[in-house]
Amino acid sequence: MDNLDLEQTCAILNRIMEFELAGVVRYTHYALMVTGPYRQPIVDFMKAQANESLQHAQQAGELLTGLGGHPSQKIATIEETNQHDIYSILNESLIHEREALHVYRDLLNEVSDKSVYLEEYARQMIGQEELHTLELQKMLRDYKPNI
Repeated sequence: MDNLDLEQTCAILNRIMEFELAGVVRYTHYALMVTGPYRQPIVDFMKAQANESLQHAQQAGELLTGLGGHPSQKIATIEETNQHDIYSILNESLIHEREALHVYRDLLNEVSDKSVYLEEYARQMIGQEELHTLELQKMLRDYKPNI
């Protein structure tokens, strides 16, 4: 970790924390807004996503403070279309997960060949975010929005 730019690494971990905390709010909001015959499984999915986002934020925060950084008390900007049909909610979720991939890839690029532990953490999180995007793509695949 001698070559590690602690300031830059901590800044990215703070962005991850802010992004994941925004995910907690986003997915909690979605869970409350879902209506219709498929409400319950989608609410359960959204609640699980909110809980996972909180765990991810806490994990990033632990790494951040372990490196001597100070965790932000902010959350990332939450953009919303104010469309609460299931298609829109799932599509906004997919966009959010793709953006999360970018933040974790930024971390991977920053720590590659500088810290095995942080590199493996970044790769693991990228894998989880990729899995989330695949799940959301499958949920949206044959969905016809009510327009």
